[in-house]
Amino acid sequence: MPTKGLCMKDTTISTSLRLPNEALLFDLDELYTRLQTIPDQRKKRGVRYSLASLLMIAVLAKLAGQDSSRGMSHWAKLRTQELRQVFQLKQESMPHYSTWSRVLGHGVEPKEVEQIIGQFFAQTSRTAHPKRGSIQLAIDGKTLRGTIPLGETEGVHLLAIYQPQQGVVLAQMNVEHKGREITFAPTLLHQMDLRGVVVSGDAMFDRRSLSLKVIQAHGDYLWMVKDNEATIRQDIEDLFQPHRKRVGTSAPPMDFRRASTVEKGHGRLDKRSIVVSSLLADYSDWPGLDQVFKLERQSTNALGKTETQVRYGMTSLSASLADPKRLLELTRGHWGIENGLHHRRDVTMQEDHAQLRMGHAPEMLAILNNIVLGLFARQGERNMAHARRNFAYHLD
Repeated sequence: MPTKGLCMKDTTISTSLRLPNEALLFDLDELYTRLQTIPDQRKKRGVRYSLASLLMIAVLAKLAGQDSSRGMSHWAKLRTQELRQVFQLKQESMPHYSTWSRVLGHGVEPKEVEQIIGQFFAQTSRTAHPKRGSIQLAIDGKTLRGTIPLGETEGVHLLAIYQPQQGVVLAQMNVEHKGREITFAPTLLHQMDLRGVVVSGDAMFDRRSLSLKVIQAHGDYLWMVKDNEATIRQDIEDLFQPHRKRVGTSAPPMDFRRASTVEKGHGRLDKRSIVVSSLLADYSDWPGLDQVFKLERQSTNALGKTETQVRYGMTSLSASLADPKRLLELTRGHWGIENGLHHRRDVTMQEDHAQLRMGHAPEMLAILNNIVLGLFARQGERNMAHARRNFAYHLD
C-alpha cells in the first residue's frame, strides 16, 4: 500500500491511514511551515521545545485520538524517538503534561494561530473567480461547556465561520458570551473574501446592518428570521398565509415556488419542504432582500409519531441564482455546522468535557480540534472516531 510521509527538515515519519481499499494520506509539511511563523509568547529562558514542534505534535496526538493534555503527553512519550527525529529535538524526552497546559494557556496567542490556520484551509476552499452564491459560509457560535464555572451559566463562547462544502473552519474568535455574537460577527466576516459567497446564519444574525455589510463586501446572505426582527418576520409570515379572494376584488399576485426532499435514516423519516417567493423584494426596505421562504420539516419516528417544525427566512440571492432546490440545500448546509462541527467536537473529541481552563487553553484546544476535523474533511473522511482509531493504529 503506498504511503506518503510527514517530511520535516531532512527526516520523514510516515503518517498514512491504511484503510481497506485505499490509504488516507496526510502531507503536513505546509502546516508545520506555517506554524513556525507564529510568535512564541514564552520567555526565552527555559524554553526547551520550539512552539511549532509542540503545536504540531499536539495535532498529531489529536489525530490519533488524544484529547487532553495528559493524553497528548503520554502519546508523545510513546513516540519519543520518532518525534525527536522528525523535529530534530535535542531533548531526550517529551514534555510533561503540565508543559502542554502552560504552552496552550499562555505560550501562544490564539488569534495568531487562527489566522495561520484560516489561510492554510482557505487556499484550497475557493477558486480564483467563484460564481455568485456558489460558496456557502455558515456563521455560528458555540459555548465550551467545560469552561462554565460551577453555579454560573456562561463560559468561553467561540464564534466560527464554517464552510460546509469543505468541512473546514476558516475563522474563529472568542466573543466571551452568546449575546455578543452579533457584535463580533462583522469583525469575523471582515477577514473573509465574500465574493461569490452566501453567508448563512440563524436568527441571531438577521440584522439590517450585517446584511448591508455583507452586500457591500460583494457577498450575499441567507438568514433565518425570528421575532428579534418582528416587522420583517410578520411580513414574511403573512405572505405565506392562505389568501382568499374577496368578492369584488382581484386575486392577489401569485409567486410561490416549491421544492422538497425526503430522507430516511436513524429510525426517522424526514420530509423537508420549502416555499419561496420574491413578492417582498419591491415592498420591503431590507438591504438587498430578494427572496423570502417558508421552511417546513416533518419528522416521523419509528412509532409513527410526527413532529412538524416551521421556520421562515430571507436571502439576497435572486431566483435566477438560487431556485427553491438550491435554497433548500443552503438551509440544510447551514444546519450542517451542528453535525459537521459542533457535534463532532463535543462527542468525538470530548470538547465539552475538557477541564483545562488555564489562560487561552480552552480556545487553543478548540483550534486544534478544528485543525484535525479540517484535515480529515480534506480527505473525505466523515467518521471521525473511525479515522482516529485507524490513525492511532497505523501511524508508522
